[in-house]
Amino acid sequence: MSLKTYSPQVSALIPLFYIGWSDAVLSPSEIELIQKKITAFDWIEEADKKLLTTWMNPQNPPSVALYQEWATTIANLAPKVSSKERQSLVDLGVEMAKTQSTDHNWLTTAVIEALTELEEAIGVVSLGWHQELLMQDEAEKEREQPFSASKVDAKKMQQILDDDYAEIRKNVFKLLHDPVFNLATIRDKETYREQVLVWVKLLAEQGYGALHLPVAYGGKNDMGAYAAVFETLGYHDLSLVVKFGVQFGLWGGAVLWLGTEKHHERYLKDIGSLNLPGCFAMTETGHGSNVRDCETTATYDAQKDEIIIHSPTKSSAKDYIGNAAVHGQMAAVFAQLIVKGENHGVHAILVDIRDKNGKIAEGVTIEDCAYKLGLNGVDNGRIWFNQVRVPRFNLLNRFGNIDENGNYSSPIEQKSKRFFTMLGTLVGGRMCVPRAGLSAAKASLTIAIRYALQRRQFGDKGKEEMLIMDYPTHQRRLMPALAKAYALDFALTYLTQRFSNRTEQDMREIETLAAGLKSVATWYTTHTIQACREACGGKGYLAENRFADFKADSDIFTTFEGDNTVLMQLVAKGVLGDFNKEIVSGGWLGMVNFAAERFVSTLREKNFINTYNTDEGHLKDASFQLEAFQYRERDLMVSVGQRLRKFIKRGIPSYQAFLRCQTHLVEVAHAFVDRVILEQFMAQIDACEDETTQKTLKMLCDLYALHTIETNKGWYLEQGCLSGAKTRAIRRVVDKLCKELRNDALELVEGFGIPNACLAAPIAML
Repeated sequence: MSLKTYSPQVSALIPLFYIGWSDAVLSPSEIELIQKKITAFDWIEEADKKLLTTWMNPQNPPSVALYQEWATTIANLAPKVSSKERQSLVDLGVEMAKTQSTDHNWLTTAVIEALTELEEAIGVVSLGWHQELLMQDEAEKEREQPFSASKVDAKKMQQILDDDYAEIRKNVFKLLHDPVFNLATIRDKETYREQVLVWVKLLAEQGYGALHLPVAYGGKNDMGAYAAVFETLGYHDLSLVVKFGVQFGLWGGAVLWLGTEKHHERYLKDIGSLNLPGCFAMTETGHGSNVRDCETTATYDAQKDEIIIHSPTKSSAKDYIGNAAVHGQMAAVFAQLIVKGENHGVHAILVDIRDKNGKIAEGVTIEDCAYKLGLNGVDNGRIWFNQVRVPRFNLLNRFGNIDENGNYSSPIEQKSKRFFTMLGTLVGGRMCVPRAGLSAAKASLTIAIRYALQRRQFGDKGKEEMLIMDYPTHQRRLMPALAKAYALDFALTYLTQRFSNRTEQDMREIETLAAGLKSVATWYTTHTIQACREACGGKGYLAENRFADFKADSDIFTTFEGDNTVLMQLVAKGVLGDFNKEIVSGGWLGMVNFAAERFVSTLREKNFINTYNTDEGHLKDASFQLEAFQYRERDLMVSVGQRLRKFIKRGIPSYQAFLRCQTHLVEVAHAFVDRVILEQFMAQIDACEDETTQKTLKMLCDLYALHTIETNKGWYLEQGCLSGAKTRAIRRVVDKLCKELRNDALELVEGFGIPNACLAAPIAML
């Protein structure tokens, strides 16, 4: 049956059927909806209704030939309505109907309204998302075109990623080229540990370990430079990174931030030079992330002016402590400080655990954690203390002091506030860990993409096999991860800058941001390394190609420096606290303004044009992307706040109310972090002065933003702020961006600036 034999009324509905079947599926709800509407149309003859019914049978969908006929006709008519401000399927249908007959009397206002209602109910108001489907022949030609050469300048991309520390990164890479840093697969932990210790000593000799320490103690007072070194080492060996971080970041940071000048004078130079290897003894076997309730005690003995460190139970062992098993000589031990019978909460006390010859101190028991899933170059151990006495001097007393008369005092009176203030000073570790993890992910992406640009597999008969990078599935595996690597880099750089220039008023926000970015970035690392390993097939399984080490060594990052799920709950609390202050600080007016904002925001996001607008330009518009992220964050905050309030008003204890909303709170945290990452990506685009580079960054940002929305499409669909048609359109734009960025894939990973000596993977050598 040719198109010309259809009645004008049937022709008017063809665009809607074309779109309905565009994904090869007409859902039951769509079938029921269309059936009801068509049955009610009194301007369609019964014979035509029967024909339309045959086009709604999922067991017998329209033939390929019929669907192609619809597509060709629509494509020919599309230009006739393209000049209109809004391209509607009803407009197309009317044009098609007019080609069938000169009698247009049936096209009344009521008929147009009925067609529009059907279109809106199906959820399609724009032709933008299916233009590629409309132009079948041109789309096919585009697919056959060879991929063009990239116009991206890898050096310019590297300059952006290197931010203010290009020189120090270059110097670290130069040091890692030295033969003494050659990577080797070492299987026994003893040899590996000693090799890593040598590497850390060499870095200390170069002054890298002391970079964040005050100038008076051999440092540069430059946390940004220290973080850049930490990140750069992540391309080489993660055991080295962790050992470096334990010694200079955790151990040195504890003395620097929790101690006072007397401790700085005595210890910091030796810590920065590695003359005093030490430990950060916080985590316990029985309490893990719950540091506030740790069991280890530090009881002040006024008669001898000493503090007694004691592990009362087996579960009170300081567990998984880096540097403890072999190399550490002193530890910053976190314990409940008891003075005159009163517990003042957790404080840090310096305790000798072994002498320079390796002999373990009296009253100290150390157990080797032995082999782990990864990081076997780090000597993790468990430590117990049996009535170990240390001088009062050893109390790191910035936030809590015992004077010569045995009286306790603190500049922060409230115990819980004192505890969180103390932990807040140690946020540098949470800032650095995700940067090293991101380096492992970047290296993995570089290896996988370089390999994919050489490896060929399958293809048309009689032709050269295709590069695996040219397969859409391969692009889908790697391109969104590549875009997110750039996104996370910009966000973590922003966090480092905030931390380096912090004020006391900023610390709460910085702590929240650090916890969130640490969690999201390390989860990303775990996922990306696995995807890259799979993308390299059996070659990726060989130890020589690095994925085995990257996977094993970075896996702990999701629970190291705080379990990610626990941290995300802290993020949610911080975000909700700020949100509550925002409302409460405005009093009644604040509540009224918030209610008005909430109402307007909901209307805006659920506005039909926004909800159903599938035009590619709209989807790539920065304001749409940011509003989508902001709306999700705000809506989740409001809804969880309402739930918590409801539970508490019913008399449910606050902790139990929190438990009931736990998964909801984690979603709030994710939405908050996603929004911050997108904002920092957009800020980087605005700051870029090179037009070509800016265009590439915008494509990467579009891919990050739309892929994130796609990942959360279930939530958006549930809320009714995106339609099914729009989420399908987003999926298609993501596919298109993956294909377009494939042209630039090599230059984009070259922009990471990783030397071959650090990659050291045979399959990555072009």
